[in-house]
Amino acid sequence: MEILDNKNLKNIIELKNIGQSYDGGKNWIIKDLNLIIEDKPNQGQFVVILGMSGSGKSTLLRYIAGLQKPTVGEVIVNGFPVTENTHISMVFQQYSSLPWMTVLDNVALALKFQHITRDERNERAMEMIKLVGLSGHENKYAMYPTLSGGQLQRVAIARSLLANPEILLMDEPFGALDIKTRLQMQDLLTEIWEKFHSTVIFVTHDISEAVYLGDDIYIMKSPPSKFVEYINVDLPLKRNRETKRNPRYTELVHYVEDTMMKVSGME
Repeated sequence: MEILDNKNLKNIIELKNIGQSYDGGKNWIIKDLNLIIEDKPNQGQFVVILGMSGSGKSTLLRYIAGLQKPTVGEVIVNGFPVTENTHISMVFQQYSSLPWMTVLDNVALALKFQHITRDERNERAMEMIKLVGLSGHENKYAMYPTLSGGQLQRVAIARSLLANPEILLMDEPFGALDIKTRLQMQDLLTEIWEKFHSTVIFVTHDISEAVYLGDDIYIMKSPPSKFVEYINVDLPLKRNRETKRNPRYTELVHYVEDTMMKVSGME
């Protein structure tokens, strides 16, 4: 797969010749993987990663977040190599809020160790809480069933945005939600992306979700994994429910599905 590299745009994330082995190189889970994600001013990037289970999609997010180091290769964010001191928040499928803390304290946690006063932390956290539609819940404990699954994911998104609105890593964040809540969260995410122009890297197994949210889709093959297909989603950047009635949306969903079948060797 040809790696896109527009020399007129700043590279915000680079994965260079990435390889991952857990047995000294006898078997490679990921091999020869490359990716460049560019900064698009006043737009941002919404990159979706698709692939079969076990292809290493979540591992790539952990590389970028500084939670795991590849066996070989380089991971660069904003021009600097990622180290164990790199801290980029991730939103996981599993609820990651601290249940003994309130919604407000969970969201403000990212600022607690930045020598920011409590009043300022709470003020900025409340802005995010309002943005994700949780006003009135800030003093509730961030735990199920006090909050629903969708509300807990809103807490995680608000916390990640407050920590670093420039980059948002999301590992199947809506996978455990019911269909109604999932659709609502998809729409919330499009609104957030339009507001912050963030670089979002989103892992999902849901092809229709990938086409609805993404402007770039990368498909990984099974191990040894690397990117083998790139699909540009040429839909209007501003998405809403009507987007799903667009014949081009349906066409793209079918095309991505066919490509996934081909990559996985199922046709």
